[in-house]
Amino acid sequence: MAKTSERSVRERRQYIRLDSVFPVCFRFLSYEKGEPLSDWLQGFTNNVGKGGICLAVNNLKSDHAKKAGDKQAKISLEIEMPVFKKPVCATADISWVQEIDSAIGKYLIGLRYLEIDVRQNNKIIRYARLKKLFIPVTLGVIIILGLTIGAVSFMNAKLVKDNKALVEQLVSVTQESTLTKQEIEGINREKSDLAGKIQDLAQRIAVLEGGKDRLEEKALSAESKNQGKIKELNGLIAKMNQEKVGLEGRLISTQKKARDAAKGLVDLDQRRIVLEKANIENMYKWLKVHQNPRTGLVMSFEGDGEIADWAFTYDQALLVQAYAYFSDFSRAKKILEFFAQKAKRENNKFFNAYYAADGEPAEYVAHGGPNIWLGIAIVQYTHKSGDKSYLKLAEEIAAAIIRLQDNEGGIPGGENITWYSTEHNLDAYAFFQMLYKITGKGLYRDRAGKVLDWLVANTYNKVNLPVKRGKGDSTIATDTYAWSIAAIGPQKLEALGMNPERIMEFAEQNCMAEVNYLRPDGKNVVVRGFDFAAQKNLARGGIVSSEWSAQMVMSFKIMADYYNKKNMPDKARAYAAKADGYLSALSNMIISSPSPSGQGESCLPYATQEHADTGHGWMTPKGKSTGSVAGTSYTIFAYYNYNPLELKD
Repeated sequence: MAKTSERSVRERRQYIRLDSVFPVCFRFLSYEKGEPLSDWLQGFTNNVGKGGICLAVNNLKSDHAKKAGDKQAKISLEIEMPVFKKPVCATADISWVQEIDSAIGKYLIGLRYLEIDVRQNNKIIRYARLKKLFIPVTLGVIIILGLTIGAVSFMNAKLVKDNKALVEQLVSVTQESTLTKQEIEGINREKSDLAGKIQDLAQRIAVLEGGKDRLEEKALSAESKNQGKIKELNGLIAKMNQEKVGLEGRLISTQKKARDAAKGLVDLDQRRIVLEKANIENMYKWLKVHQNPRTGLVMSFEGDGEIADWAFTYDQALLVQAYAYFSDFSRAKKILEFFAQKAKRENNKFFNAYYAADGEPAEYVAHGGPNIWLGIAIVQYTHKSGDKSYLKLAEEIAAAIIRLQDNEGGIPGGENITWYSTEHNLDAYAFFQMLYKITGKGLYRDRAGKVLDWLVANTYNKVNLPVKRGKGDSTIATDTYAWSIAAIGPQKLEALGMNPERIMEFAEQNCMAEVNYLRPDGKNVVVRGFDFAAQKNLARGGIVSSEWSAQMVMSFKIMADYYNKKNMPDKARAYAAKADGYLSALSNMIISSPSPSGQGESCLPYATQEHADTGHGWMTPKGKSTGSVAGTSYTIFAYYNYNPLELKD
């Protein structure tokens, strides 16, 4: 057998070596006539070139090997390439032969094309070159993707860390501010006490001085025994003056402490204001990041595994308003499109909850309240965007609610439901009023009037309990107090014979709670806010609801605005201070989003206790790091003084 020549080595260097093997059928042909000299044989190649291929053959018979080695024949080829539907046909001349293993008849045969379709040959070469580049290119892409993923992961980790730090800073500053306020209160008490003591000493000294003067007058007129008494009085006056000087020194020192503490409080409040705004902005980001791209819905509670994918209709209505407030109308439309086009209904009313992922009902109950809130959201969206696409849907909801309305004007909880909720009727009053304002249809004004008549007759008819929870139900529910102010307004309440100040006072006296809250980071803080009900009536003790506390903050702000307009600045300042105090206290409840998609953005839990009885027939969500759409949305509303139950220009 011929040995490999230098020429054959050079020719082999021109081949492109592939990382995969392709089958080749071949047979020997005579040079002159091209007649077959063998049957079709099986070979393979993983080396191709523009001028030919390197053919690898196993079990080649000796006579065939002789023909190849002596170059007595040419070869017909059918090359199976994955880029072609049919084999590539060619004829080739034998350039060289190399025996690899004689025992098994293994040979390498270098072939030079005699005939081949030029286009097919070019395709083979292009494929070979691409194949050659595939591994390094793939590795490069993998490396780039890995670096990109690493960079994104690093940035996400940094973002999460920064967002968590922002929450922690706000909580820390809020706590420090609270302690400083307490210190100032203590200093002011001390100042008041010292001033009282100084005043008392001054009065006593004045009395003694008067007595001494009278004794001295007597001593001048005649010899008397008063000299000893005068001396005694002088000593006592001197002692008391010394004590007074000491107290005045302490007062000056205390006044300096008060000034320093006040300056420190101003600095803290300035930092708190900046951090509070940054966290509020992050809360809005949190409301955006969880919107499902398919349905437009947002899960209501991030962190409670049992209802992880539930999107409550009421919460979606709050989200529509939050998005609309920030002119993020495309996000609001995604939610409204779901309810207008995809959401299943019962008797033209939407169910209380749907699954965020696929939009199927999660709770086959259709209460009036969530539907009314959806109607309110549509009207607010229409008012802010000018887009009337969904106004028809709002009127359909209104028609369904009107069908529920009884002869007295009250709206029960739903179809075939006997209980009446003050909250739902306050919602309905606001909804009808807003629809009348935006459509000009007298029907809605009349229906709002009937609801108001029902509220006066059934919930505002007891002096010592300003607002009942519902018809025949004297249970205290904090939201009915807040929403009375937000839905009806202080001025209208006064015209109805109600006292809005008494309503707010009653809620604060009975529903305000100051509780210890164990934050997810293990830090224990004091939170001052509002419970769902009068805590004294519940065995669980007090808890603070972020949503209902924010509603009260909003109502305090409404009261402040009302008294400003009445030119009563002292009352306005008092209500504004309450609003600021309770809103600041909510900062202690802010947590970082627990999910990777949430990126540590700020949000608020529903309450300071998980899985606790609200006192109104449902429990708070499970999970110590469960973010609430309602609690977060209402805190944003309270911060920006946005009243969802009133149309404002």
